[in-house]
Amino acid sequence: MSFRATVESMSKVMDDMGITELDLERQFLFGLYRKHIHLSKQQMAAVMPNLPVADAKNTTSEHADAPISGYALKSPMVGVVYLASEPGAKPFVTVGATIHAGDTVALVEAMKTFNPIKSDKDGVVKEILVTDGAAVEFDQPLIIVE
Repeated sequence: MSFRATVESMSKVMDDMGITELDLERQFLFGLYRKHIHLSKQQMAAVMPNLPVADAKNTTSEHADAPISGYALKSPMVGVVYLASEPGAKPFVTVGATIHAGDTVALVEAMKTFNPIKSDKDGVVKEILVTDGAAVEFDQPLIIVE
C-alpha cells in the first residue's frame, strides 16, 4: 500500500471513529522515535499529501470573502504554527493588539525546532489567519497588520 493510500485510510478511520489524537512509535537501530499528534478536523486535511494546508483565510470572519488588506506577516518556512509559547499560555498577539518590529508573534516548529516569527513592522493586529497547531506552508500569510 502506498504512503498516500495509508494516510487516506488512516484519516478516514480516524474521522469515522472521531479520533483526534495519535501516538506514533518506531524502533530504529539508533533509538526509539515517538511522536504525539493532535489533529483538529481542519488539520486532518492538512496531513493529506497534495491537499491544501490550513486555510489562509479565517472562515469564521464575517469578511471571509473580502480581500486581505494591510500587511501580511508570512511564514518563512513549512511547519506547524503555534500562537503561544506553550499550551494554555497567553497568546503572543491578539486581534487589536499593537505590535512593534521585532516582537514575536508566533512560533513555527520545523524539524523539532521552534522558530520565533518576529514582526518586521509596527502596527495593529487586524486579523490572525491561522489556528494554533495548524500546518503552514512557506510564504503563507499568518497575521495581518495595519
